[in-house]
Amino acid sequence: MCLLLFAWKMRDDYPLIVAANRDEFYERPSTPADFWEDNPDILAGRDLKEGGAWLGMTKTGRIAALTNYRDPKAFRAEAPSRGELVSKYLKGTEDAESYLTALEKNASRYNGFNLIVGDRSDLYYFSNRAAVKKLNAGIYGLSNSLLDVPWPKVQRGKEKFAPIISAKGKPSTERLFRLLDDRVVPSDDQLPDTGVGPEYERMLSPLFIQSSNYAYGTRSSTVMILDQKGKATFSERVFDARGVPWMTSKKFPSFEG
Repeated sequence: MCLLLFAWKMRDDYPLIVAANRDEFYERPSTPADFWEDNPDILAGRDLKEGGAWLGMTKTGRIAALTNYRDPKAFRAEAPSRGELVSKYLKGTEDAESYLTALEKNASRYNGFNLIVGDRSDLYYFSNRAAVKKLNAGIYGLSNSLLDVPWPKVQRGKEKFAPIISAKGKPSTERLFRLLDDRVVPSDDQLPDTGVGPEYERMLSPLFIQSSNYAYGTRSSTVMILDQKGKATFSERVFDARGVPWMTSKKFPSFEG
């Protein structure tokens, strides 16, 4: 997951609204979001190389999302998969704060990451570049730096996200998908410098990413809307290497308890 926009407790009727893009190499195999055969309480996509996930929820109300922290100089090929941080939380039973407190002790084993975990009551943020933080009500944006660092895609995404989620009635899934399909490239003077060079910074800068060689880009977009009764709408749109959607799915899980 490389762009995560979410509104937490900004509305009484829809306490969590998420719009997210997953960016990845197309050669890396994965499955679209669905309930896992080996753990049917979990609804998430799955990385078939390492078995982890990037965004998901459970029928018991657990929620988790991950983005990578871009730091090519510090990257270690032998580090464990960051996707297991999502799947371990979704499979577990300990509360979010306890999970992150335990994770802090060995977080340096992983390449840079940002992790959002929680449930219907509380939501937390943690990065192995920043401390554990319990999130207050608000609109948040997360890409491949720390939470709410104002990269152009984060700023643009939050500005377009706010009026959609504040409109009367249930937030429009289609409007949120259109937001995630924004392919505007900001000017070079707005780009961050993360050590990948100007050409790649430019390619990675839109909300929706396409690469000229079709090797890397936005693989899927996800909209997750949770209402105050514990019912969720989980919609995913999957794209081919040319940025064309080839599948859209929608699930309607209800949290137990």
